[in-house]
Amino acid sequence: MSSILFALLAGLLMSVQGVFNTRVMDSSNMWATNSWVHLTAFAVSIGVWFFAGQDNLLSVFNVSNKIYLFGGVIGAFITFTVIHGISGLGPAYATMLILLAQIVVSYLIEVFGLFGTEKVSFEWIKLIGAAMMVGGIIIFNK
Repeated sequence: MSSILFALLAGLLMSVQGVFNTRVMDSSNMWATNSWVHLTAFAVSIGVWFFAGQDNLLSVFNVSNKIYLFGGVIGAFITFTVIHGISGLGPAYATMLILLAQIVVSYLIEVFGLFGTEKVSFEWIKLIGAAMMVGGIIIFNK
């Protein structure tokens, strides 16, 4: 149950953050905004890590596949694309497309067992569900 609440909270926070970042960009520029977003995220993360008394900060380098260390790079491009999406399409439409892409790509990651995830079998019903999401997006925007 707590995982469901955290997932819902993540969606809420991502929607609000996307709008906040877009508003900051309105008075600045893309890369200054992106830098500010990640600098403040870094400061909060270091502060929480410091007070939580966790393992050595450098233990992240113990990850089995070093490509996973590029998550922050991906995060910078996520911020960039979310800001552009929201500024061009508005928060609701952009978020619907973002969610559709997340569901499709996440399912493909599971089906092919990519990045160390447990492989699952393909189910047509899930493809139908994604198609229904496309229909919902079309209806929402009419």
